[in-house]
Amino acid sequence: MEVTLLLCDWAESINGKLYILGGGWSRMAANLPIPVALAIKLGIPWDQANRQIPFKAELVTEDGQSVVINETPVMLEGEIEVGRPPGTRPGSTLDAVLSIRFPALALQKGAYTWIFQADNKEAGRVSFEAIDVPKGGSL
Repeated sequence: MEVTLLLCDWAESINGKLYILGGGWSRMAANLPIPVALAIKLGIPWDQANRQIPFKAELVTEDGQSVVINETPVMLEGEIEVGRPPGTRPGSTLDAVLSIRFPALALQKGAYTWIFQADNKEAGRVSFEAIDVPKGGSL
């Protein structure tokens, strides 16, 4: 399975397309509540169509520990199923998109990674840093 992950300020998946605002960053301000979204494009192999594929997106620290806020791990689990549209050439890769949004994450200074699993196997990851931003400064 092909997986592309993109960090964004906001993302939504509508009718098989991703709509993204503020995408492609790798640093955020530490200790401030900031909206965070993960835009995900999947390339589902032909032979994996028409079945439920479990997925999990989890935020971990640089040492691999789950990020927990208010006693709840920052993660989302679900299932995705992609059908074969009529007229699709046999063997084609099938597109699917997901958007995962967290309205306000206030993370401590440090390095973090989103790990995306499909079918209980790691399929992709994207890393970023939460940094101190001086007054009047920018990322």
